[in-house]
Amino acid sequence: MIQPEIAKLVSEIHASPQRFVLEFAGAGSLALFWLHSQAGSSRTVLEAVDRYAALSTIDLLGAEPKRFVTKKTARLMAVHAYQRALRLSSGTAPVIGVGCSATIATDRRKRGKHTCRVCVIERNLCTQYALTLEKGTRERFQEENIVSKVIMAGIAKACGLEPGIDLNLQKTEPLKIDSSPYKDPLDSLLAEEMRTINIVSNGHMQYDQIIDNVAVLSGAFNPMHAGHTQLARAAATHLRREVVFELPVINADKGALSHSEICQRLAQFQNNWRLLLTRQPLFANKAVYFRNSVFIVGYDTALRLLQSRYYHDNKAELRAALTTIRNAGCRFLVAGRIWKEKFCQLTDLSIPSGFSDMFEALPEDNFRVDTSSTEARKRRDTTDAKTSHLG
Repeated sequence: MIQPEIAKLVSEIHASPQRFVLEFAGAGSLALFWLHSQAGSSRTVLEAVDRYAALSTIDLLGAEPKRFVTKKTARLMAVHAYQRALRLSSGTAPVIGVGCSATIATDRRKRGKHTCRVCVIERNLCTQYALTLEKGTRERFQEENIVSKVIMAGIAKACGLEPGIDLNLQKTEPLKIDSSPYKDPLDSLLAEEMRTINIVSNGHMQYDQIIDNVAVLSGAFNPMHAGHTQLARAAATHLRREVVFELPVINADKGALSHSEICQRLAQFQNNWRLLLTRQPLFANKAVYFRNSVFIVGYDTALRLLQSRYYHDNKAELRAALTTIRNAGCRFLVAGRIWKEKFCQLTDLSIPSGFSDMFEALPEDNFRVDTSSTEARKRRDTTDAKTSHLG
């Protein structure tokens, strides 16, 4: 039977707007049970992963740590959980990442201490909880109960709540709490504190990487639709290269995306696609991060690329930009598109002399999808409006 103070706290957490991902190893499953014991957990828990095998935790961390139950391990787990939450939240709510690494009583005597480290990551704050229990004074379930309560207290605090639960600790078992600033990676990118964020399909983020010898499909993806994925697959087959999607958080015509808009677009990328977030709306600047690569573009994008209005109406600047792209070892694969009620392709473009070798056509037989993001967005908005009316 769940204690009344736990039940009350779970209800309050489910009523808060925050959503979170929980990563735990060694203990913490009781916290997940408590959260799922009441209706509403689907509004709160985005994902929870029990990394019980040591190799599972090693896979997450990327290397085997000297010790598993440390503040560093808990923080790395929480950071991954936070990044994963950004990937899953669709920008609809503030997110939290929770990491717990613990070692508690088992069916054999342990040489080391019975201890836990819990880390909770919010958009601007990292809070660490450290607790060492007296060995031999409790059964495993009792120690699991305490660790799970620490997790619940951390989640509650991040939701702006007062936990109001008693850990039933001895005087020799102080719970140590430390807080430090944390900077959301999307905020850091928008603030120009980093140049790129490389996101793999599970949501894990790597910063300021240069990617070499790939095919790059850049766009606003508002929304992402079947045409994008079909183009990516056709280009991958044609070029025999990995396709990486690129989302510039700054648009040459529309300015910067908001944090929530970026999260909404992140949620669209599935099926093991890799995504790179950059601050670069222009291909001459993108080329720095995608050396020796091929940019996959539709006719309309290629047309804009070659328009001098994006280069201060200066044709010399346009030629300089193309030279920069060539010097980075990059070129373009152009897919045909409906443009002004006509199917247009590479042969319809006016390419400056000396640069035609940088442009290759993706044959119409390999790819043709006439749906645009604008049309997909209109259909989505119409569907949303009908759903809202029916509601």
